[in-house]
Amino acid sequence: MGKDVIIACDFSNKEEVANFLSKFTEEKPYVKVGMELFYAEGPEIIKFISSMGHKIFLDLKLHDIPNTVRKAMKVLSGYNIDMVNIHAAGTIPMMEAATEGLTRKDGSRPLLVAVTQLTSIDEERMKQEILIDKPMEEVVMHYAKCAKNAGLDGVVCSPLEAKKVHDLCGKEFLTVTPGVRFVDNDSGDQVRITTPAKAKELGSDYIVVGRPVTQDKDPVEAYRRFIREFAG
Repeated sequence: MGKDVIIACDFSNKEEVANFLSKFTEEKPYVKVGMELFYAEGPEIIKFISSMGHKIFLDLKLHDIPNTVRKAMKVLSGYNIDMVNIHAAGTIPMMEAATEGLTRKDGSRPLLVAVTQLTSIDEERMKQEILIDKPMEEVVMHYAKCAKNAGLDGVVCSPLEAKKVHDLCGKEFLTVTPGVRFVDNDSGDQVRITTPAKAKELGSDYIVVGRPVTQDKDPVEAYRRFIREFAG
């Protein structure tokens, strides 16, 4: 599977999304729909973006008891989406239930990936507030292995962890990596970050990019810059 850049469309309403995506007259970028936009507009935003010809990563990070996640994923399986995610911390039974619910009668389903640790969380905070005493890398690798054992397609992790995830789980196990910036970009609320060129070197399969594209004065050129350095 080829490398791709996913734009995080972290907008508050359909009008803002339409205005942003209308700037792309030649490309049809892969886009991420997160909680804010989905909760504001509901399933109609998926239909709208899909009708414009874009692939969609629905980023809702489900984390609940297995039966609830199974039922929720059964609903999401009816949407025209290409990828969706859950939290690996929900345990293997929850991840297995998610896979079961997401799989349609014909056996097809969107890609399903699990969040290991959010890239806004550093090791000190993980230890002090979540009470996980293991090193960050060990935790991420353990969650990745659990996700693979549960039948998922990959994980969401820092690009700094992508190579080791592939070493542990195989090259076909996908790594979806936020926390990618150019050197001249502000890091925002991400703490485990790197550049698109380094992410490519480390083996990220997808990079997720938000503000460095959506808030750039020329978002199309910013997107093309990410494509050139990561997927080109």
